Amino acid sequence: MNEALLRSLTPGVLGILVRRGADFAAAEDAVQDALVEAVRVWPADPPRDPKGWLVTAAWRKFLDAARSDAARRRREDLVDEEPAPGPAGSVDDTLRLYFLCAHPSLTPSSAVALTLRAVGGLTTRQIARAYLVPEATMAQRISRAKRTVSGVRFDRPGDVATVLRVLYLVFNEGYAGDVDLAAEAIRLTRQLAASIDHPEVAGLLALMLLHHARRAGRTAPDGSLVPLAEQDRGRWDTASIAEGVVILQTALARDRLGEFQAQAAIAALHADAPTAGETDWVQIVEWYDELARLTDSPVVRLNRAVAVGEADGPRAGLAALAGLDEALPRYTAVAAYLHERDGDTATAARLYAEAALKAPSLAERDHLTLRAARLNAQGRR
Repeated sequence: MNEALLRSLTPGVLGILVRRGADFAAAEDAVQDALVEAVRVWPADPPRDPKGWLVTAAWRKFLDAARSDAARRRREDLVDEEPAPGPAGSVDDTLRLYFLCAHPSLTPSSAVALTLRAVGGLTTRQIARAYLVPEATMAQRISRAKRTVSGVRFDRPGDVATVLRVLYLVFNEGYAGDVDLAAEAIRLTRQLAASIDHPEVAGLLALMLLHHARRAGRTAPDGSLVPLAEQDRGRWDTASIAEGVVILQTALARDRLGEFQAQAAIAALHADAPTAGETDWVQIVEWYDELARLTDSPVVRLNRAVAVGEADGPRAGLAALAGLDEALPRYTAVAAYLHERDGDTATAARLYAEAALKAPSLAERDHLTLRAARLNAQGRR
């Protein structure tokens, strides 16, 4: 295999796909897939026209991906924005594809990344942000996963834990507002819960329902973010909350605690409080302790610091924050909030401004900028 030849042909093939109408990111993915195919096929059957072969293969890969994306979008259009409670309806092949992409030959993290890209419809940038790694690192991980499975048969499904992780990340991306995938993730998790008796599947479904129930209250009419403490709880979907709580209670009764059940328990405590002031923060801290034990996740510990600040006061929250990496996403925003609660408005305003520069979305950036401006205005009075 002449790797130098492949490298020299790649820019030209990419340019041809773009001129044919493919957007650059999709063309890159298609060319990468064609190169993987070339590495597999050419040693035994070298083409007479390598560039022509690559152009044809890449264009077919692009068309396949475009058709797959269109089919996924059609499936999303078939479900209502608010998923109906009760048993799952008709079953399509999407969930099976999730299991097949979670192939046993891949590590769990690579399987999740590949499934999110190939079936979930997320971009490499979105996946990288979910994993807290640079986009280039995630692109390499996905490429390696594609190479790993390029020569294997997709007849051995992956494990439930990997599929749950994919569904969780797809839901989070939809819930974050970048892509409306939340309802699709709930639909697939309902299917999974109907076919597998597993407490963590139930825990994930409960978590999704409890979070999705609050969606209408998360934004104001002008599109700006509304913090949880300021949301109009009358806009929350009480039917989804009730369903999520029942599913969670049934799962917890089996005494096989997992991270999704623990997260759902935290969400249920938020949903159960009639007002923000009546939130049982002491119990929430206890659940975060369980979640930290299960996951050892720095993001969990960051959220725990907020809960500690509410339960035991902002200085206790700042103390819990002190041992964490300042590079964590939203670390600066959390520090700003705790300093504001502690009465240090000058430090809080500075940190809110810094956090706005790192915000992953325009809505979040605007929210943090406004908080900084409000505190600066108070300081000038």
